[in-house]
Amino acid sequence: MREKFLAWRKETPRTETATATLSPARRQILRVPHVRATNRAAVLHLLRRHQGLSRAAIARRTGLSEAAVSRIVAELMTEGLVIAPGGEEATGGRPAIRLQLNDAKFQAVGVDIQNWETRVSIGTITGRILDTRRFRTPPTPDKTLQFIADQVQNHLAGSPHSSLQAAGISVRGIVNSQTGVAELGSAPAWVRVAIKQELTERLGIPVYVENNVRSAAQAEHQYGNPEIQASHCLLFVKVDEGVGMGIILDGKLYRGPRMAAGELGQMVIAETPSPSRHDQPGCLEMLTSDLATIERYHRLAGGKPKLTSGSTAAQVKHICHLAIEGEPAARQSLLETARHLGVGIANAVWTLDADTIVIDGAITEAWRLVLPAIREQFPEGGEFLNFRNLMVRPSSLRGEAAIIGAVTLPFAGLFSTEESIRI
Repeated sequence: MREKFLAWRKETPRTETATATLSPARRQILRVPHVRATNRAAVLHLLRRHQGLSRAAIARRTGLSEAAVSRIVAELMTEGLVIAPGGEEATGGRPAIRLQLNDAKFQAVGVDIQNWETRVSIGTITGRILDTRRFRTPPTPDKTLQFIADQVQNHLAGSPHSSLQAAGISVRGIVNSQTGVAELGSAPAWVRVAIKQELTERLGIPVYVENNVRSAAQAEHQYGNPEIQASHCLLFVKVDEGVGMGIILDGKLYRGPRMAAGELGQMVIAETPSPSRHDQPGCLEMLTSDLATIERYHRLAGGKPKLTSGSTAAQVKHICHLAIEGEPAARQSLLETARHLGVGIANAVWTLDADTIVIDGAITEAWRLVLPAIREQFPEGGEFLNFRNLMVRPSSLRGEAAIIGAVTLPFAGLFSTEESIRI
């Protein structure tokens, strides 16, 4: 993966057409339509986090007048985005109508494409997963996209009254979320694959595409533990067949000028190659991915490094359970992975002054062993401001972040005036 990444960076011009549109927008004076859109997004965002709020409660939490909230809610109810399924007696005896997002009408298909397995799920605007189908990822992009299209079309045929609005796709590698092109995937064939165009033609519904780690980071921030929503700089670190990082700055996803921000796995942290990958430099991905943990375990256990067929995540979970039970080889291999990961995370914290780290992956199955080994790589004593009160926690979505992010990707624009996506 590292050689492919470096080759892609070398041959990709800084002014490439696909990324030229990513330059910062000019500052504009907020006019009345902008203000209304911002207020509307604020109301929707609040209802996404707190179902069952009254108009008065929304006014208190947003600072908007009750009259303004009533106008916005009336508009949203006319569009079918918001419903009032029932009332509740408020103080003083007058019913306070409780509002919520319309889960029944606003649904989408979400797809998470991994090297080994692909998941196709049906979910709602609130991130609730209704149905999931899993299948072995086909060997080529074309076969994978056709299989995805077949799965979605089978769902539509079996559910003639389905309210699917669009499809969201999360995929590994460097992804241009504006063009919907996988510029550089983790598998050799996944280079400049026009996912959005191909699936839009096959499905006949809008399709939105995002990098899997960025998609998961957004889901964690929006649908995970409320405690992390106040983060100024959230780093979502995904450890699976590779290592990636999603960056949320003041509540907004940061993609970078080339859509390549967060390639944490390419960070070189060792002078010598990984012991099991003699031809590779000591980058974080070669030292901490699930593949690295599995190979390290087999080596320490006295066997030849080998991988059995099947999900690498399942194999790492097994190693985690062995480590918790005290098996020396499993414990040592897992702790070595965690220490290397801690070095990479520490470098990211030094660079970005992050206040929250969320780690997602099979290694979190042994969190009580992994967390201390990661924190050992941080400065001690609290003398450095970067690490004071730094929150480090496992993903609260327990492996579902990427698929929840994919399902809700088509609705992102409803909650932000800075996105152009609209249903």
